[in-house]
Amino acid sequence: MKYNSITAIVAGLVVVSTSAFAGEDSVLTIEGQEFITQAAAPAHMENVDTIYSGWVFRTDETQALEMDDFDNPSFVFVEQAEELFETVDGSAGKACVSCHESPEAFAGLRAKMPRVNDAGELETLPELINGCRTERMGAEAWKWSGGQMSGMLALVGLQSRGDIVDVAIDGAAAPFFEKGKELYYTRVGQLDMSCANCHEDNYGNMIRADHLSQGQINGFPTYRLKNTKLNTIHGRFKGCMKNIRATPFKEGGEEFKALELYVASRANGLMVETPSVRN
Repeated sequence: MKYNSITAIVAGLVVVSTSAFAGEDSVLTIEGQEFITQAAAPAHMENVDTIYSGWVFRTDETQALEMDDFDNPSFVFVEQAEELFETVDGSAGKACVSCHESPEAFAGLRAKMPRVNDAGELETLPELINGCRTERMGAEAWKWSGGQMSGMLALVGLQSRGDIVDVAIDGAAAPFFEKGKELYYTRVGQLDMSCANCHEDNYGNMIRADHLSQGQINGFPTYRLKNTKLNTIHGRFKGCMKNIRATPFKEGGEEFKALELYVASRANGLMVETPSVRN
């Protein structure tokens, strides 16, 4: 089900229906690998038949940046993270490499995150990274959306690039999934809007100069041309809430973690594109 003919006013801005996506017929190829950028929607999605990578909604020029690692500006931060990976920090005199032989040790991890751990807690990649830093290295935790964290998230996520997103939502994850789903459809803020109003009801439409996507997060952290840096998932959630004049939840808080699980599950069937490039 797709709402194709909507002409609405969202966030005080005119939304105009378009007949085709910017890159609907384009093929994303990175390092010789062709990526799945559209797939049948996961069974748990009720209002959408087909899911699309955010790459599909970008201009040809922006799409091209992601297709070449040399041109992809994210890799400046990936290289910085590679140095951090081998840098000793903290009272234990350890670096990441002291326990993990190389970043390749994290292959496949990004495609299944967030996940529920053995203690029954929903955990995200930033928490895993900071857990290593504080518990094993005796170092200070990094800021959730800070430069060091976003760079390391890109390096870790890169090891799963090309893997199919397969986030678990059943069993122990079910309560967190339901909480995230509720948040996704709850209207908040002065503009009385939910995530679904833009990314489900109006994807494919233009909001001024921006082409609304489905809000998929399979490419995060993503380099945004708008602010010329890597953006984390919770950082983007925070920005969206500010755009609709709502008080954002805390990055790393239970609300954003549950929302991350639900939104991540909406990409089940697409591929990890980390680190992606968006407008």
